[in-house]
Order: sequence, then structure tokens, then C-alpha cells
Amino acid sequence: MQHDLFSSLDSLLSVPAGAGGFLIRDLAGQYRPAEADEVLLAAQRLLAAQVRGSDLMDSPAVVKDFLRARLGNLPHEVFAVVHLDSQNRVLDYVEMFRGTVSQTSVYPREVVRDALMRNSSALVLVHNHPSGEARPSRADEHLTQTIKAAAALVDVRVLDHFIVAGNVICSMAEIGLA
Repeated sequence: MQHDLFSSLDSLLSVPAGAGGFLIRDLAGQYRPAEADEVLLAAQRLLAAQVRGSDLMDSPAVVKDFLRARLGNLPHEVFAVVHLDSQNRVLDYVEMFRGTVSQTSVYPREVVRDALMRNSSALVLVHNHPSGEARPSRADEHLTQTIKAAAALVDVRVLDHFIVAGNVICSMAEIGLA
């Protein structure tokens, strides 16, 4: 499936009343029914545009909606980082590591290096649990503390670690673990 068949969200159109779904315009200008993964990709792009530049503290629901759409239904684990500036505005979202159905290898050194390259002041760590269980494991707790300590050495704060399991998101900061 080619996702480059549409160049912007403008090419994803709502079908007139009575029709059942969305249409997508291909490069030749022809319309065809959109496939589910194309609709999800367009939604993710729209949510990403809303997230970038937004204040994380003023719009946590938008960030969580983006994370649900991006990671909630993946069949494998992904570890990502939301980079923030000194005003907690979102600079970028980066999927750094991909794993299997039950684990991902994460390298704190690479997380800190990426934060320095992006001139981040703070980070929000994110990963998904394809199992559907949003509760953090002991390994998740250890990883969070390791990255938090490493980032602190270069004056980068780790504000939270979200675990996405389907439609449920667990904030480790909210339960006192980040």
C-alpha cells in the first residue's frame, strides 16, 4: 500500500451523506475508497500537527489522543520520546526503538544523545504494551529511572513515562513512578 497517494490531509474527503466511508484522491486526481490504514495515517498526521508546538501541560488530552492513535493498536512494542522545549511545548515526537510483541531494547545513551541533538529541555517517554496491560512492569520502572538519571546529568528533565495499551494510557508520573 502506498501512503504517498495523498500529499496532504486535504485530499482525504468525507463522503457525501448516504455513502459509507472516506474517499482518497490519487496522484492522477481520481477518487477511490480509502483503506483503513490510510484513514489512520491521515488521523495520525492531523493529531501530530495539533501536538507539535502545543504546550504539553495545557493540552494533555491532545497528546494522549495522538499517542492512542499512533501506538494503541500496534502488534509490537515501540519506544518513543516526546521532546519539549523550556516552555514544555512539543518540539518533536520520535519513535526511537522497535521491538517484539513483548519487549523492546532501549538504550538510554541514545535517548540522551537525541535530546541533546534536538536541544530538548524536557522529555516525555512513551511506549506501548501490545498485551493490553497498561500497568508498568519493574523493567519499565527501572528504565524510567535510568533515563531520568542520565538525562539529569545534562540538564534535561524527564516529566513522565506514558504506557499505551489499546485505548488506555497509564501515566507513570500520575501513579508516583516517574
